[in-house]
Amino acid sequence: MAEKGSRAKALAGGTDVLVQLRAKRYLIDRLVDIKKIPEMNELTCTEQAGLVLGAAVPCCLIYENQDVSRLYPGLIDSAFLIGGIQIQGRASIGGNLCNAAPSADAIPTLIALEATCNIVGPKGKRTIAVEDFCTGPGQNVLKDGELLVSIHLPPPKRNSGAHYLRFIPRNEMDIAVAGVGASVVLSNGKIESARLALASVAPTPVFATKAAATLVGKEANEEAVLEAAEEAKKAAKPISDMRGTIEQRIHLVGVLTKRALNKAIARAKGAE
Repeated sequence: MAEKGSRAKALAGGTDVLVQLRAKRYLIDRLVDIKKIPEMNELTCTEQAGLVLGAAVPCCLIYENQDVSRLYPGLIDSAFLIGGIQIQGRASIGGNLCNAAPSADAIPTLIALEATCNIVGPKGKRTIAVEDFCTGPGQNVLKDGELLVSIHLPPPKRNSGAHYLRFIPRNEMDIAVAGVGASVVLSNGKIESARLALASVAPTPVFATKAAATLVGKEANEEAVLEAAEEAKKAAKPISDMRGTIEQRIHLVGVLTKRALNKAIARAKGAE
């Protein structure tokens, strides 16, 4: 890959890159299969160390893993939504992140869960927060020759919960008009910390820090949730396209933020 520079691409699941190559979105000289590199296929999950998710691990292995399902149900929400069952047999969370689509279903969840990217290239290793990974539609921080090797999610905190949901125009168009990932940590009935991220309402996934900050220190009730939902709408900078209008997307951010937070709070309280 280093030899070919920008004219080389990695192949993990291939559910995005092969379609893009056929559409001539990229012109490349080399496609490098990374599916059998051991580090790319790591899937280790413990309450003490958290989750290490290799960039080539397909979605089906994530939601079939009992430890991941128990500790990171918010991630399972996203893994179930990335395409149909056939796509989930190949597509990976790492690929969803590297594709850097504003509508990606995995990225808001990864941001909400404080995930970090482990990157390796000709100049060595580096780590970057997921919220800093995407730089534009279809663009990310990877330099020529660099690979996303794995994603690390820290151990879930006590009394924490997370949830992701989206709105699509119909089942035949499986791309989010808007999506929201939310996580909360509760302490004595109050929200100790929270994170919110939005999909499909800006050129990159949005880390809605101001909206999340409105929740901190407040009772985990409807009033606090509604205030955060209104603030999240201010963070959205959408466009109108064939899937939805600006006004619809902003409205959806409010609705989805409310629902995602309520589900995250319920999970933090022990709900299935």
